[in-house]
Amino acid sequence: MSFADPESIVANFGLVAGQEIADFGSGIGPYALACAKIVGQTGKVYAVDIQKDILERLKNDAQKLGLNNVEIIWGDIESAGGVKLKDESLDAIILANALFQAEDKVGVVKEMHRLLRTRGRVFLIDWRDSFGGLGPKPTDVLVPEKAEELFSTNGFEKINSLAGEFSAGDHHYGLIFSKHGQI
Repeated sequence: MSFADPESIVANFGLVAGQEIADFGSGIGPYALACAKIVGQTGKVYAVDIQKDILERLKNDAQKLGLNNVEIIWGDIESAGGVKLKDESLDAIILANALFQAEDKVGVVKEMHRLLRTRGRVFLIDWRDSFGGLGPKPTDVLVPEKAEELFSTNGFEKINSLAGEFSAGDHHYGLIFSKHGQI
């Protein structure tokens, strides 16, 4: 049994030094920290969460690791303008284990669309199943087909190649979407 390993997952995203990335619903920040190592001091990673105490822990962890390129944002990923960044300012957004929890999933996707540059990418990681109660309730699991529909009806296209999906552990799936056009 294998769970999602943020370091190895992010290593395959094709991120490069100097990019600006956001981690929506960052929690304690395993994906944000992994991205910060890749984009380096010329890049920036914005860790966004609605829980202030978790963000403080992440900030301390980043400082201990010497990652001065991580900026924490207390924000609401479900609200228009809830992530306090400029329109079209990001190269990529990671959304890991957070979409299934969102009450307004369309709001999350629209906020990502607002923030991404044209052709910017979303790396979606979410639960494939409830894994015996360790993950979300079975009724809360957002299956990949529903995720694809959600993104495709809100200004994104799934990258249709082997690179459009990635391994995210036995109990998670990974999809890549690219921003196109207006919604």
